[in-house]
Parts: sequence; C-alpha cells; structure tokens
Amino acid sequence: MVTFISHSASETEDLGVRWADEAQPGWVIGLSGELGAGKTQLVRGLARGLGAPVRVHSPTFALIHEYRGGRWPLFHIDLYRLNTVGQIIDAGLEIYLTRPDGIAVVEWFERWAALPSGRFRRAEIRLRGENEREIHYEDSGD
Repeated sequence: MVTFISHSASETEDLGVRWADEAQPGWVIGLSGELGAGKTQLVRGLARGLGAPVRVHSPTFALIHEYRGGRWPLFHIDLYRLNTVGQIIDAGLEIYLTRPDGIAVVEWFERWAALPSGRFRRAEIRLRGENEREIHYEDSGD
C-alpha cells in the first residue's frame, strides 16, 4: 500500500500523470472517495499523461467518457448513479470493468462487486483539509 499526500489539485493531477507512465491496455483503476475528494482531478492527470488532447469532465450524468488520441484509449466511468451490479451490467459497463481495450478509471468503484482479472489499481482518496488529500493505493493482478 502506497500513501501519497497531495497538497493541491495540481499535485493530485501530477500523481495521475505519473500513473499514466505505468499504464498499459487492460489496466483498471478503481477510485473511491467522497464527493469533491479529487477523483476527477486524478483522471485529468492520467489523460494528460497519456497525451489525450481533450478536457476531462466528470462523467456522472453520461456514466462514461471515452478519451482517444493519446497513447492508449482512456475510459472514465462514474458509478455514482448506479446502485446495483445489475444496473452496471444493464448500462453496458461490465466490459470496461473487466477487460477494457485501453485504460479504465472507475469512480465509485466500490459499487462493483468483482475485481478485474488483469492489472488493477485500487485507490482511496480522503479529504484532509480544504486542499489536502490523502491517497492510498495498491496494485494487484498481472
């Protein structure tokens, strides 16, 4: 388990850039943390690190945003509005949570019951103050 203390939104984004250096197709990153914790900020860094030429937005109402044009496709998924595994499957998101053809980053990952079969990073972001975040993460799988 790695712990990273971020003192600003830009430091959180920079962590995402570093994660992009490690990213390979099929990698799933599960993010947990309350509203406003910085999950989307981390995804912005991943997109920038992958070279995606677009602005990252929270996918809460769209469920998923696909960002292409970088080193690998980035799938940004938000499970906040889905309450059951059945709803996630019915929304067609299961493939992104198990075998993405690129990098999948999933906000509110705790709403999905199964762990991906390939490389997986689980991260929890905790608020420590107005600008400070405590990010715990660990990898599993191949």
